[in-house]
Amino acid sequence: MNTDDKSKIDGISDLIDKEIHSNDKLYKPDFNQRTGRELLAYYLQSKFKQVLAFDRKAAVPIFSEVKSDFIQKFSKRLVNNPKKRILISITGESASGKSTICRRIQEVAIKLNMPVSIFTTDNYFNDISALIKQYVTFDNLRDNGFDVDSPNNFQLGLLQEDLEKISSGEDIYSPEYLPNGTGISVPHSKPVKSNKVVVVEGMASMFIENTDLFDAKIYVETDDEVRKGWFLARAVNERNQDMENAKKHWKYIVDAGNKYIKPLRQDCDIIINGLSGLDYFTIILEYIYTITNNFQ
Repeated sequence: MNTDDKSKIDGISDLIDKEIHSNDKLYKPDFNQRTGRELLAYYLQSKFKQVLAFDRKAAVPIFSEVKSDFIQKFSKRLVNNPKKRILISITGESASGKSTICRRIQEVAIKLNMPVSIFTTDNYFNDISALIKQYVTFDNLRDNGFDVDSPNNFQLGLLQEDLEKISSGEDIYSPEYLPNGTGISVPHSKPVKSNKVVVVEGMASMFIENTDLFDAKIYVETDDEVRKGWFLARAVNERNQDMENAKKHWKYIVDAGNKYIKPLRQDCDIIINGLSGLDYFTIILEYIYTITNNFQ
């Protein structure tokens, strides 16, 4: 851990300690009453602005950009529609760090017993097993012009239906796309619990027609050369690809990212720097948990 990361973590740890031991805590509002929700929304706005101000001083901040109206819009939604689940989209180019960030969110949620569900839109990839049989391998299919990351290759209608169900509090079973090179998608396979907060990870989250389903749209942005290193290492070490083929697929990934993913950036509420330290990201999550649960 470098000096800046340690300084940032110590700073947020101090804020958490002050929150926990403060003698000037809010009495827990009655969230069934609009006035109680309005009080909570105002409180959360001020605390989130405090986090942003602290983060801006870091050498490698987490928050690269936050839309000027996001905090107000998010607070208004909490006040006006409290029963709706909080849906958070996390998108970005391949190997930007989305899955790593989501794994860390899951770890923190388990540690703090937070009502958070995480599921990936990669499971909504179409079943292409017949095509893979025709071309023998996935790589041959790609080399013959199959546009892997095109929005047309995802079950977007089903994804939107499932998100609408989750948003209203209904548990679902998502499909499962098997990551074994067969191209098989198993329908209604993976249970997804409609917890209070649902994090939806993957590029397809922003391909759906109604992105207003999401209360926060997050884009993870990472330097291309860093992504390339991460991508090639994962392809060779975790997916048993040879380096030549991994480099070939990287070229496709770059072109597809420019075509399909980067344009989504402008529609996102928050841009996260994928190079910010994970330990710092963790302590920020713990601070957010503290301020939303630390009442008299």
